[in-house]
Amino acid sequence: MRPEPKLIAFDTSAAHCAAALLLGDHIITRIDDMAKGQAEHLMPMLEEMLAAEGLAWRDLDGIGVGTGPGNFTGIRISVSAARGLALGLGKPAIGVSLLEAQAFGLEGIVLSCLDARRDMVYVQVFGAGDDAPRLCALDDLPVFSAGARIVGPVADRISAITGSSVVVPSAPPVSAIARLAAQRIGAENARPTPLYIRAADAAPARDAAPVILP
Repeated sequence: MRPEPKLIAFDTSAAHCAAALLLGDHIITRIDDMAKGQAEHLMPMLEEMLAAEGLAWRDLDGIGVGTGPGNFTGIRISVSAARGLALGLGKPAIGVSLLEAQAFGLEGIVLSCLDARRDMVYVQVFGAGDDAPRLCALDDLPVFSAGARIVGPVADRISAITGSSVVVPSAPPVSAIARLAAQRIGAENARPTPLYIRAADAAPARDAAPVILP
C-alpha cells in the first residue's frame, strides 16, 4: 500500500448511494438516500466528489466497492461500476463485504448482522477464527462466545435473544470499505463479485440488470 493512498469507495446495496473518498488519513463521506435510480446517480456523484477535491480519476490508486449482501440489483450496479472503472483506469478494484465493513475497527469477538427480512438475518462472526457469512433464522443463530458483541441494523433483535451486548460501528460502512480496500492495495485481490447468500425471490425487473464482466 502506498504511504498516502487516494481511493474512492462506494456502495449501492441498500436504499442509498454511499461513497467515501480516502485521501491518506483524511476521508470524505457522502450518503444520498434513494430507493431507486442508483445506476444513474452513482457516477455523477463520484465525479462531483473528485472534482470538489481537485482530483481526476487518474489520480486514484484504487477503487473500493461494497459487495453486499443486500439488494441484488443494487449490488450489481456498484460491482459493475467498480469493474468498469478498474478496467478503464488500470487501477485495482477491491471488494469488501458489508458484514466485514461493519466489524472494522472493533476489538474482540464480533457478530456482524444485516436484515435479510422474513425473520432471517445475514451474519458473520469476526475475531473467533475463520467464519463464512451465512443466512439464518433468528432462532437458529451460529454458536459464538458469550462475550461476543453484536453490530449491525438488527443487533438489538439478536441481543434480545442471546443477551449479548450491542456495539455501534467504528465508522460508517462505506468509510470502512474505503479503509479496508486501501489496506489491500498491492496485495493479490480477486476482482470484486457480488456476495449473494440467498437466491432471488422477487420477480425479474423490467429493465435488464448491469452485466458483470467475466
